[in-house]
Amino acid sequence: MSTIDFTGRVAIVTGSGAGLGRCHALELAKRGAKVVVNDLGGTRDGTGSDDSAANKVVEEIKAAGGEAVPNYDNVATIAGGENIVKTAIDAFGKVDILINNAGILRDKSFTKMEEENWDGVMAVHLRGAYCVTRPAFANMRENGYGRIVMTTSGAGLFGNFGQSNYAAAKMGLIGLTNVLKLEGGKYNVKTNVLAPVAASRLTEDVLPPEFFEKMKPDFVTPVVLYMCSEQCEDSGMIINAALGYFSRSAIVTGPGAILSDGKKIPTPEEVMENWAKITSIENPQYFNQLPEMFGVLGPVLQ
Repeated sequence: MSTIDFTGRVAIVTGSGAGLGRCHALELAKRGAKVVVNDLGGTRDGTGSDDSAANKVVEEIKAAGGEAVPNYDNVATIAGGENIVKTAIDAFGKVDILINNAGILRDKSFTKMEEENWDGVMAVHLRGAYCVTRPAFANMRENGYGRIVMTTSGAGLFGNFGQSNYAAAKMGLIGLTNVLKLEGGKYNVKTNVLAPVAASRLTEDVLPPEFFEKMKPDFVTPVVLYMCSEQCEDSGMIINAALGYFSRSAIVTGPGAILSDGKKIPTPEEVMENWAKITSIENPQYFNQLPEMFGVLGPVLQ
């Protein structure tokens, strides 16, 4: 078994002043990565700022013999994203690894979800990933190497009451990943997705107390480090991680039902009669990109 080593690699971890991000940053540094510790230092709902969060993690890394620099920019702005990447390039010359981990919560049931709270969560999770990934992706392409990890959530994959804004943003990251896996392919830039369940300030009132105590971020970070490594050749994977349990989630398509010869328009009644076939996911197919799905229509297109 080869050892995963990040000597000579430069990593950016957003939102790494605490929780999962802190754990990712510390473990990357332990294995030789030079790390940009980004954290605005705001509260759980995204208000305020405090440099001390990023500074403390940088101090921890340096005390253990590693290399790191802090960054306090807001991921939700173009200028912030560009400056986060500039911090890495100025300090260490390049970007090899990007972990989009920064996040906030503003939970409310959908009918009570004000525009401000919807936009605020979208700005950090989805726009934030765009703002930081775009300049990082450009540098990775130039260098012919990169590893990107997006952080999604079971709230997006499966739903969670009161988190419409958060869930929508988290599923948006999967759509972004599906494109980046294609556009980064020939440049050896791999993009994968983490769906973690771990104790953090975002989950302290979501997880039952007995679960919260046990679900340390340390259990999640190992799969993140693998996805950030040279050894990981997959791209576009969605990996669930919690308490040492790891699995893949995927968007798949069932066999369906063809209700037309390509000329006749099916009736709503025919759809109703075939609903069980249409909604079945027995023997599903996974499509790596949109054009592959057109193959299903082969019998109709002939």
